[in-house]
Amino acid sequence: MLVVLLAIVCLGVFAVYSMKKPKHFPPGPMWWPLVGCSVEMRREMRRAKGRQQIVLEKMCRKWNTSVVGMKMGSQLVVCVSSFPVLKKVFDNEAFFARPNNFFTKLRTIGSCPGITCAEGSLFEEHKRFVLKNLQSRTGKMEMEAKIFEELEDVKQLIDDDRLKVQFGQIMQPAVVNIIWSFIAGQRIKRSDPKFQTLLGLLDARSKAFDMGGGTLSNFPWLRFIAPDWVGFTLINNLNMELKSFFTKTINDHYSTWGEDRTGDLIYSFISQGRTKDKSGTFTDDQLLMIILDLFVGGAHSSAAILDFAFLMMMHYPDVKHRVQACLDDAFASSDQIQYQDRHRIPYVEATLSEVMRYCHVFPVGGSRRALRDTELEGYTIPKASPAVEIWRQRFNLPFQDTTVLIDLYSVLNSKDVWGDPENFRPERFMVDDQLAVIENYIPFGIGRRRCLGESLARRILFLVFAEVMKTYDILPEEGAPLPPIDPQPGITALPQPYKARFVRRDSVLNKS
Repeated sequence: MLVVLLAIVCLGVFAVYSMKKPKHFPPGPMWWPLVGCSVEMRREMRRAKGRQQIVLEKMCRKWNTSVVGMKMGSQLVVCVSSFPVLKKVFDNEAFFARPNNFFTKLRTIGSCPGITCAEGSLFEEHKRFVLKNLQSRTGKMEMEAKIFEELEDVKQLIDDDRLKVQFGQIMQPAVVNIIWSFIAGQRIKRSDPKFQTLLGLLDARSKAFDMGGGTLSNFPWLRFIAPDWVGFTLINNLNMELKSFFTKTINDHYSTWGEDRTGDLIYSFISQGRTKDKSGTFTDDQLLMIILDLFVGGAHSSAAILDFAFLMMMHYPDVKHRVQACLDDAFASSDQIQYQDRHRIPYVEATLSEVMRYCHVFPVGGSRRALRDTELEGYTIPKASPAVEIWRQRFNLPFQDTTVLIDLYSVLNSKDVWGDPENFRPERFMVDDQLAVIENYIPFGIGRRRCLGESLARRILFLVFAEVMKTYDILPEEGAPLPPIDPQPGITALPQPYKARFVRRDSVLNKS
């Protein structure tokens, strides 16, 4: 009886202590015992229809700050908004690491962190390796040839069902194939069952992460009580299937590897591991995670941006007509546009920039964690909550450090920067008929953790958008209202599924 009473008292003391905010912690919602402000955040997320960026923006306005402090379960969470504050976070090595919460660990399909969650020398070495491989291939015409190969496939599918085209469903497999060509040196036919398997796994995994992200991150113990409800079982199963799929491809490369085989990322990785790996980090598990990082980072985002781009062309026909006039003035209908031609059509690039600003596919960027107690905008960002530190020091338990959320939406939607961010206006990216460089425009992030696939993504977006706009007029379905612009809720803000008419442009000027 005494033991039970003592346990209750200890639990009560811990519950009360868990409500105490660290000294000089940023303002934010009230904390409740054990759950922190999770209940209030869930309620606000429902009101905002699952759009986390809207909730974070509301909180910044409520407490009149660019740094908001929260507690989700036992984990401290700080949200930073506005470009000046984000830049301080990006430039401060105290915030260079990725979160170490349970959900971050769950995303792995091996025992290594890949690149997204790597730190220190491991991150620097493998970042250099991937960037070198990307630059050596995206800078060559062979990568553009692969993009055009997929684009021809996309055009054929558009022509087959031109009156009710669901572009997102057509484009995502094309993007996956472009990334797969870079990784494995080959494309997979859409009709191939293993390609459909890969697409299904990536799509299901994305939905599972949207379903379980916040819950599993804040209350990882729920996986023992309700693993199906929080998505733990599904994510685990999907991770195992993805690992099996990628492992087979890696093994196939091992069986055909030679020192002269450097035609794709996997061959290059094997060569690095067998001939130049002084750190001993070029392992199969690390390769598995690098492959997954590249897929997760590019499969949905590039296709989603293009899907949004053609949706915006239906909503803003004046912009569409100016884009097409720009293309018609610069190219004949038979010309194949190259990435190096982009300076000839700056308004096309400006339109894509405005799509990425306005539609914010990644409203909350790659999160960080506090490596030590740090000051930010006059507030103290502790490495972890006081209660967590006590349990960690006394019992050596793997509790989570403070997570820092990067609110990119606040930067791309700031009235101070853009004046009228609620309006879709590509002209804001033009100065004297040239593409403007705007410091606050950071759709791919900034700093050492800037998106590794930016160069490949920009090529895909420009070439596909320009070629499709040159070839087709995009119109709403006959008799149907314009599809909504509001995105689906989720970690990645994808457009709601829509159909459109893609009509070949017979009026394009034929130039000799």
